Order: sequence, then structure tokens, then C-alpha cells
Amino acid sequence: MTCMPGSSRSQGYGPVRRSDSGLGGDIQRDVRALAETIGERNVTRPDALNAARDYIEASFARFGFTPKRETYSVAGVACSNVIAEIAGSSKRSEIVVVGAHYDSVVGSPGANDNASGTAALLSLARHFSTTRPARTLRFVAFVNEEPPWFQTDDMGSRVHAKASRARGDDIIAMLSLETLGCYSDAADSQRYPAPILNLVYPSRGNFVAFVSNLSSRSLLRDVIREFRESDTVPSAGGALPEFVSGVGWSDHESFWREGYPAVMVTDTAVYRDANYHEKSDTADAVDFARLACVAIALEQVVEHLVSQSN
Repeated sequence: MTCMPGSSRSQGYGPVRRSDSGLGGDIQRDVRALAETIGERNVTRPDALNAARDYIEASFARFGFTPKRETYSVAGVACSNVIAEIAGSSKRSEIVVVGAHYDSVVGSPGANDNASGTAALLSLARHFSTTRPARTLRFVAFVNEEPPWFQTDDMGSRVHAKASRARGDDIIAMLSLETLGCYSDAADSQRYPAPILNLVYPSRGNFVAFVSNLSSRSLLRDVIREFRESDTVPSAGGALPEFVSGVGWSDHESFWREGYPAVMVTDTAVYRDANYHEKSDTADAVDFARLACVAIALEQVVEHLVSQSN
């Protein structure tokens, strides 16, 4: 449950293995566009929610995708997941989904939660846009992850996961990118939902966490093993029962419900970030340098998941 393959980088952040001097700027631009230019974005502010949808859709199009909307109505408001997909070559029927929600909770600009995850999603889409993977690679920006729609049938990822199951989609892996921009090297900056976890996991909130339920533990181990090969970002992982607080707190839980393997990638949100769900969740509080390192290390993970040999 808690013993993961490979070794986490013990401290600090290592050098990025490929040259991409513009990536950090791209990620910062995307976070600021969503959290500052658009701001709070949810069903109570439909114009802002639509502006975020349009921004993501235009970004996918700029990368060369033909994005699609998955639209449904919530409280009289048309809400859309935004999808960009690369058809696989030799294993086209097998699908890897990478997703992040782009809405923010009422009262918050949602820079870390979850413009940071959305920016990482766009970074990965940009990187893979010119590739032809063996498996089909599907990027999805989900709507309505936040309360009051969280874990209801109006949650965007629920809509997508249920439609995928109804179509018979063979989703072999799903990664949920959830709040990825808060890091601290201070002692005791990391908390956990259960005291016993303090005996297993670091007390400094400078790592990225990989979280799954017990059914997805094989995927979790595969993903964190590959992530640790990059040796750039400290990491921790756990395959934990779903009743543990926080384990199912994002879009991956929707895929679990449909029997698909899924893993959340997160900075642990409320267990580290004092700005979580607050007005203070602004772009200035996001650690863009470390967020960029995480996004680059995830490229290796996704490449592994969509490869012919895997």
C-alpha cells in the first residue's frame, strides 16, 4: 500500500533533462490567464466558466488538435468538458486519459486549485501534439469538479467516465492532475488525513504525491516507478482504501466508479496549501518553477503509458 518502487529524490529539484526554456513561462501564462484574467469560474459565473472553456479549446487548437466539447446542462447552464485526442497507431483501441478540472470553487480564483493542474494538462498536450503514440492519448479538461457538483452525476468527469463506459472505451490508465503548484521545504509543512501516515510519509511538503485506491495499485506502482526515473522531483505514493479522507477527492474517483484504473497526481491540496479554496488562492502563491519540473517529469510517465512496449 505504501512501499513504492524506485527511489524518490531525497531533496531539492534536479536539473531538467531536456532543454525547454519557455515551458515555465507557458505554464505561468496559462495559470494567470485562468486565475487572473478570467478569475473565479463555475456555474454561478457562467461567462467566466465559458471563457475558461474557450481558452482551453483555443489552446488545444493552437497545438494542432481538433478539440471537441462534451456538453450537458447543470442548473440551466450549458457546461462542457473539452477533449483533445491523438489516435493511437498499433494499439488504437487502448486509451490513456490525462485530465484536470478547470473550474474553481465559489469564492476563489483557483490558481492552484486547479489552474495549476490545467496548465500541466496543456503542457502535456503541447508536448505530445506532434507525436504518434501506440495507444490513443486523450486529454480532457473537466468541468464541475468543485462543490456542489463534486461526486454527483453533474461532475464533468462523471459524465465523461460514464459515457466512456457506455461506448465500451478501453481506458487502460487515467491520470488526474489536481493542485500541483504548492511546495514547501519547511519542517512540518505537510499534514495527512490519518496520524499513522505521518510515520510513513515526509513531514516536508516538497514532494508530489501519487494516490490510488487498492484496485489501481498496479497502475500506481508503474506510474511512480517511471516518474522516479526522471530524478527531478521528490515523490511519494500510496494505494489506500477509498474511505481514507482525500483519496478520492478529484476526477480519478469518477473513473474508479466505472471500473477504470486511475491515479491522482497532486501536491496534496488541503493537507499542505493554506490557500486551498480561499480567495488567497492566487497565481502569486503558485511555485511555477517546481510546477514546470513536475510537468516535464510527467512527460516521461505519459510516454511510458502510451508506448508500444508497455
